[in-house]
Order: sequence, then C-alpha cells, then structure tokens
Amino acid sequence: MAKKAAKKTEKADKTVERPTASIVIPVYNEEGLLKTAINDLIGNLAEVLPDLSYEIIVTENGSTDDTLEIAYALERKFDAVRVLHSPEPNYGRALRRGILEARGTFVLCDEIDICDIGFHTRALDILQADQADMVVGSKAHPDAQDRRPAMRRAGTAVINGMLKVLLDFKGTDTHGLKAFHRDRLLPVVNRCIVDKDLFASELVIRAERDAYRITEIPIVIVEKRPPSINLVKRVPHVMKNLAKLTWAIRLRGR
Repeated sequence: MAKKAAKKTEKADKTVERPTASIVIPVYNEEGLLKTAINDLIGNLAEVLPDLSYEIIVTENGSTDDTLEIAYALERKFDAVRVLHSPEPNYGRALRRGILEARGTFVLCDEIDICDIGFHTRALDILQADQADMVVGSKAHPDAQDRRPAMRRAGTAVINGMLKVLLDFKGTDTHGLKAFHRDRLLPVVNRCIVDKDLFASELVIRAERDAYRITEIPIVIVEKRPPSINLVKRVPHVMKNLAKLTWAIRLRGR
C-alpha cells in the first residue's frame, strides 16, 4: 500500500510541475488523423527534444465523429496529453481556452495536420534566448514553402491583404503556427474580442500593435487532408468578425 501511495504522490507531483512548453492543438472531426498525429508528435519530441518538459493540450470542439473518444484514449495512454472538450464547433474559442488553461512557460499553437517539430525547435530556441515574445510560423514568408492547393493559398493571400488594409497589419501571416511567452501575452489574449477563424489573427495583430517583439520564420506546409470545415462556409463568419475587429481597433481604439 505504501509503495502504491508513493507512486500516486510522485505522479501527482509531476502533474503539478510546470512544463516548459504547452502545445495547444484545436481539433474538430479529426478521427482519421488524430491518433497518428499525436503518436508521431510524441515520438518526434522524444527524438528531437528529449529534454523538453511539455504537455499537449488537445482542445476538441463540437466533433460529430469519434474524435473526442480517440482524444480521451490518448489522454489515458500518455501522461503528457490533456483533453479539453467544448460542445460548440469554434476553432478560435477552443484555441483561446487551450491557451488560458496551458501550464507551460511557452505556448506553441499547432494544427493537427501540421505538428511541425521543426517549428517547435526553432521557436523555442528564439523564445528561450529571449529574442522575441512571439514567433509566427509564416506560410507567406518569402522563404516559406506553401504546398497546399491553390484555393487555400489564395484564401491566405486574401485574408492577409484585408488585414493589412483594414488593420494596418505589418507581417506576412497570422493564422496557423505560432509560439509565445504565455505570461507576457496573456493580457493580449484576454483583450481579444472575436473567435472562430479570426481569433488567431487578432492575437497576432494586437501583439504587433502593442509593440511586442514578434519574429516570423518560414515554414513548409503540405495539406494532409481537406479542411474539416468548408472554406466557403467560413466566409460569413470571417467577414463579420473582421468588421467587428476593424470597428473596435481602428475606430474605437480598443
């Protein structure tokens, strides 16, 4: 009995200990990809970053397939995996919740169809050397290799163009891979007012406007599966949130 109690206490102590990094991954209807992606990510982390203390937060939102059940199975299998469940399909809200509940010094926002260990390594090197407060993995960087279908690349170019015109965005990309010092950026997260697809963009834009040190690095991106939500269906929400954000930032100064 004493040995069992000691083991439980030891495990509890490890759970409470603050990890260096929290990898936050929103997922929606990803039953075909989730298990393989998380297994591969954990294997790659053990190989490339063997000394890294980390947690993986799978923030599932409104899936109608077996994604949630698979996520819970992964949580039972791996001590590092933590599952958050939200009933509504809402990428931005799921991402924001993952950031708020993250325990790591640094937060790495990833995508289940990317899980780019190279980005993790480069971003952590920059953050731990205190060379930036936020690192953005840019699909539109001059040195990036965006191998997604033409429609996806065009969508990225259009939204980035609108962000530049309407919100005076100076960078090249906002949506997708990013990493940052959690405690420093938490005030920015708490000030964000939009959700769904545009939350990630608002986070980067507000950080830029508040003069946080942001470094962009190029990434290689290949589409592993079609988008889980139809791109055309996203347009009304994006336009509504873009109008809301423009009104708040440019016209009301908030």
